[in-house]
Amino acid sequence: MNNPNVINVFDRALLRLRRDRAAMHIGDYDFLLRDVAERLMERLELVLRPFPRVLDLGSHHGVLSEMLAARAGTQDVFAADMAPRFAAAAPVPSVAADEDFLPFAPESFDAVVSNLSLQWVNDLPGALLQVLRTLKPDGLFMAAVLGGESLRELRDSLMTAELSVTGGASPRVSPFIDLRDMGALMQRAGFALPVVDSDIITVDYSHPLKLMQDLRGMGASNAVHGRLKLPTRKQVILEAARVYQEKYGDNRGRVSATFQVIYTIGWRPHESQQKPLKPGVATVRLADILKAEEIKTDDIAKP
Repeated sequence: MNNPNVINVFDRALLRLRRDRAAMHIGDYDFLLRDVAERLMERLELVLRPFPRVLDLGSHHGVLSEMLAARAGTQDVFAADMAPRFAAAAPVPSVAADEDFLPFAPESFDAVVSNLSLQWVNDLPGALLQVLRTLKPDGLFMAAVLGGESLRELRDSLMTAELSVTGGASPRVSPFIDLRDMGALMQRAGFALPVVDSDIITVDYSHPLKLMQDLRGMGASNAVHGRLKLPTRKQVILEAARVYQEKYGDNRGRVSATFQVIYTIGWRPHESQQKPLKPGVATVRLADILKAEEIKTDDIAKP
């Protein structure tokens, strides 16, 4: 059952169809998935404990699944992807499943890791609650999602071109989550000790049209409900490429594309975890640490 309070920004049926199509040739376009999967594993290696049973959520063709299976202490890795062909391509036991309706029993996994999939979920708070439910107490959740700065050059170029050619503009690039919003959603979902940070990955392209081709190849082209439903006019694409080249090209004739990747980590609460001190129980005064004079708020309020 859909949550009536959720705004359905993304056409999930269209996204599923595009991911199924992309699965056939994803090996030619998975450079970003591999790069971010390696960065996720680097962060996971900083957690000095094994996770015997792990879920790769939004697995694509299983790049991250392979890396998780090779980690010391891992016994079982499972994959889940909304696209049946991607799920079938995973090198581990897998299931085609929507992130909003995970078909796993409560407390099934020691860790859930997700690589560049959750940014297209309409009900992200609900999906995070689903993840929390499937984790064992003190289980780990780690994810990488595309952030709001991603593809800013393409977004600007397409808007400028469409305004110039047609006199109007429609959503051309999917909107992505903000860094602060991700942290707030983790807390809202009930994860303990949440941490959020981000990287900027800049990809060099020979031409803007090559970037657009790569996005289609990844199954990551625009799936916003409010998109223009008719095919984009050729004049708009050519003008967007010209604007992109003019504004974001270098002296070699190449262009760059920005991908902001937001990483988040959190834990299912457990009594063994660290907890913040209650107000008023600190044994050291901040004024003593700073070697400064303490001024009471009553003194500031007096005229």
